Amino acid sequence: MKTLSRRMMLANGISLAGMSAIAPALAQQPPAAPPAPAGGRGQGRGGPPQPPVIERFDPALDALIDSTAKVERIVNEGFQWCEGPVWIGGADGYLLCSDPRLNIIFQWTPKGGLQPWMNPSGLQTPVDPAIYREAGTNGLTLGRGGIMAADSGTRAIVRIDIATKQRTVIADRFEGKRFNSPNDLCVSPTTGAIYFTDPPYGLTNIQASPLREMDYTGVFKLAPDNTVSLIGRYQMPNGVGISPDGRTLYHTDGNIGWVAHTLDAQGNSVSERPFIDRVAQNFANPKASGDGLKVDSAGNLWLSGDSGIGIFNPQGQRLGRIRIFGSAPNCEFGADGHLYIAGGTGIYRVPVKAKKLTVT
Repeated sequence: MKTLSRRMMLANGISLAGMSAIAPALAQQPPAAPPAPAGGRGQGRGGPPQPPVIERFDPALDALIDSTAKVERIVNEGFQWCEGPVWIGGADGYLLCSDPRLNIIFQWTPKGGLQPWMNPSGLQTPVDPAIYREAGTNGLTLGRGGIMAADSGTRAIVRIDIATKQRTVIADRFEGKRFNSPNDLCVSPTTGAIYFTDPPYGLTNIQASPLREMDYTGVFKLAPDNTVSLIGRYQMPNGVGISPDGRTLYHTDGNIGWVAHTLDAQGNSVSERPFIDRVAQNFANPKASGDGLKVDSAGNLWLSGDSGIGIFNPQGQRLGRIRIFGSAPNCEFGADGHLYIAGGTGIYRVPVKAKKLTVT
């Protein structure tokens, strides 16, 4: 039986502000940082964008990002909304990013810049904007010898062959009902199970879309034999990631922030707990919920939020933040030694010492 579930918390009126005695791993508030300028997305009133900065809240961050590291914006335009970055190959490889609104996966290389890689990426039939808000793929990750995609337009988990770009739908239903619009996914390094979130962001009118067959938004497990099971029902879950030992699953919840599950040897959730308070991560807008996330090879969490990438150790202590003064939907570790950040309409990168958690 799960302990301290979201539903139990809400039913008993427990807030995260009073959780210190129950969940000591909740992140502590960092020192106050300069507020974002008025105008939204880092824009002053008529002024230029604020330059990105690396904020250090703990000396332990130096083991992950060098103190002299700088953030650079490498793509300024081309996206309506940049999502789901995944690095393909070694140090001389390339970055792929979804644009779910354009229904395109783009490729970026230092020499070639930004080019379409797959078009359409998700929904293969003509897109009706009255029905689909985001018809393309969203989250991308390596797995099963190819790319595993959370395809919000097809409303399915899809495998893409890297060489041929052939798409194969792996799962599109649970208990006979179509998914809302899968958003993000990760692969267990120990069991090979795929965990994914399923909010209805891909559908026009979102929760009110008449296409919805489920009356809830959930986190799911896709086993190696393609059977689907429900981890739990949550408030608009988005980003999802897993620890290097495959025993802790993390994902967002719109009410709480970030949730952590203890998994058994088969990858099933046996308990859950609040992990990061959304106020601690999103202090440009404390009401904002999290977006994507990545877990590095040492188990540190790199959490996307409304103001950049928050960096936390496995115990939930906040180490720092890469602040881009705007939305950072997701990030990815490149084999070239950079962290790539999907930054709304563009892409940022910063040299890091942290390494990608690899799966077979």
